[in-house]
Order: sequence, then structure tokens, then C-alpha cells
Amino acid sequence: MMGKIIAVHSYKGGTGKTLLSINLSAALAERGKNVCLFDLDFRAPSLSMLLRVDKAEHYLNDYLNNTSDIHKVLVDLSDRVGKKGKFFVALANPGTEAIRDMSAKDRKWEMRALARLLALRTPLLNDSGFDYLVFDTSPGLQYSSINAIVSADLVLVATTFDRSDVDGTRRMLRELYDLFEKKTEVVLNKVLEVSSKTSKEDIRTKLKDIYQVPLLGIVPCFCDILKAEGGTIFPQEKPDHPFTRILNEMADKIDGLP
Repeated sequence: MMGKIIAVHSYKGGTGKTLLSINLSAALAERGKNVCLFDLDFRAPSLSMLLRVDKAEHYLNDYLNNTSDIHKVLVDLSDRVGKKGKFFVALANPGTEAIRDMSAKDRKWEMRALARLLALRTPLLNDSGFDYLVFDTSPGLQYSSINAIVSADLVLVATTFDRSDVDGTRRMLRELYDLFEKKTEVVLNKVLEVSSKTSKEDIRTKLKDIYQVPLLGIVPCFCDILKAEGGTIFPQEKPDHPFTRILNEMADKIDGLP
């Protein structure tokens, strides 16, 4: 199977996008897939903190600035995450100056950055044998997010039932995703009540009517996930948790997509 690039996106912050990116990547690695997770949220990078990587020699910023090879950026966390498959991460620089620098990039730089993202297929998917590159994007319509979407084979949109999120996500799907003709699936997160198969089907029908795209999964609002504050990698640390079961179901679906 040819490797794929997955972009995980959201209309607004607070949808659980990064939590989904980390744990879905881990679920794929637990299936024996070779996965590399990228922090493309340059305005609020968090993967280094959540994955407890104190310092990297090179950052994704360096690769996009054309001052480092991508292989120097990758950090191997396979001994901690996804022991059946490889798990690497490409971190965004969390330093204040780096965040300011990335926030000030102009459109010409973003076009060059898009070319650098598109160029990842050969060294990583073809030559290094990664099955999935997972892009954790900035929320909203930042240039970096649009670049990630353009580069991706599949876009997962993390959303909630918050009214502003629903309205914004619907407009974003219609005005942006349709333009790029991207294969897109929605993950509905932080659902307060999913008590039966019937309620799940009702939610699926409602979401399909709203967004007109497939629903990859429904994630209830688990209190222990909130308490973990993103610090728990559920497929690795809590394999019997209901969230892990949902992640595995989503990983199965992704793995079965053409």
C-alpha cells in the first residue's frame, strides 16, 4: 500500500485536534504501521511538551526554512510509543522567537514551504518506508493549515457540537475543502451523551446532513481524558480504555481507505 499523508484540522481551537492527532498516530503505530507525526501548529506548538521531548537538535521550522534535512528533524520515539511499528515526530520550535518568526512569514515563504511539504513524499513515504505522515495543523485558515490540507491525501476535521464550531466548520468545508477536492472525514469530539447504538446513528445522520462528508468517529466526553490534559497516550498506556477502542476503530477505517 502506498503511504498516505493525513492532515488533522479544525475550524477553531479547543476541539481536541492535537489529542486526536497524537493518539490516532499511536493507534496506527500499534497496528504495526510506521508513522511520523508533524507539529504544523507553529503559532502554538505543543507536541514537544505533550510527548515530553525536552529539546530537538533540529525543528520542522528549519526544514521549511531550507536550513536542515528532514531526516535531521525527525525524533524517534518508537521505544515509548507504538512498539509494533515505528513512531517518529517532527517538532515545531516552541521558543518565543521561533513562534514570532513563523507568524511573520509572508506569502512567498508559504509557497516555498508548501513545496517543501509536498517534497516529503519521496524521502519519507517512498524511501524511508513510512506508512503515514500525520500533520497536526493550526486551527482555522492559517497559510500553514492550508498548506497541510493541500499536501494531504486525507483530511480529518475535528469538531464539536458547539454552535460556532458547527457553523464555522460547515462553511470551511464548503468554501475551502470543496475547492481543493480533498477526501475528508469528520471526527465528532466531546459528545456529552452517546448512550446507545440508536443515539450514535442519530448523530451520524445529523452530522451527514450538516457537513455532507463521512463521519469517521464519535468520541464521547471522557472525564479522565480531560484530567490527563493531553499527557496520556491511550493506545500505549490504557489499551482497554473506551477511547482506545474508538481510536482503533478509526485506525481500521483509515487503513481500509483506498
